[in-house]
Amino acid sequence: MDLELSGRAAIVTGGSVGIGKAVALELAREGVDVVICARGQERLEAAASELSAETGRRVIPLVADTTDRGSVERLAQAAFDAFGRIDILVNNAAFPGGLVRGVLAEADEQALMDDINTKVVGYFRCAKAVAPYMERQGWGRIINIGGLSGRRSQVISGLRNAAVGHLTKSLSDDLGPKGVTVNLIHPGTTRTERSGPMYAEQARQQGTTPEEVEKRITDQIAIRRIVDASEIGYVVCFLASPKATCITGEVFAAGGGSDRAVFL
Repeated sequence: MDLELSGRAAIVTGGSVGIGKAVALELAREGVDVVICARGQERLEAAASELSAETGRRVIPLVADTTDRGSVERLAQAAFDAFGRIDILVNNAAFPGGLVRGVLAEADEQALMDDINTKVVGYFRCAKAVAPYMERQGWGRIINIGGLSGRRSQVISGLRNAAVGHLTKSLSDDLGPKGVTVNLIHPGTTRTERSGPMYAEQARQQGTTPEEVEKRITDQIAIRRIVDASEIGYVVCFLASPKATCITGEVFAAGGGSDRAVFL
């Protein structure tokens, strides 16, 4: 299927590693020119060079901090100056897994505020910055990356993903009449470059093997394997395309069936 994305321009926040980098790669493979942003310049530049060499598209690294409104506004202006348009925003910049994962007695208030400022208010800042560019051209896609912890208890930082769901729906109502759709993807456990070292450390702590750690994870997933970050990229590309014009304000679980709840 031709997703009709060639010649479009995108911003991917948190684009130097993990899901963000994988998403940027898949967009570039579909013919999209991409600005990737993060706070670390060296890793960002390395990622941009790698993605550009692999896809032949323009992949521009821009250092930006989504907790700072001025930084976000400069990011949007720089992307527009580079490409002459902003068609797609993928909000992804966040602390992986969240900063508050323990019990209430050990939970840190400032860490929770940092989570919310980065993922919820940060997504808001980015959407607010790019929306005028999209509205002027009468077309745009905003795709928020959440997480299935927003549908589960136990992890306090999961509340940020629940909040992103509300933000997504509210923005879709506001921007829909202007030709801009807004959707949310909830990844579950996802394989990235962090997975191998993380499972090795868990195995060391538990006195077992990385293979056993991974098996315990996959036993809870319907497809019996861990979703690869590239697969999140495939979902993003579809939602970013003209083929998905009829979809907005929706939430998509992309965890391989790890969520057992029924949503109607």
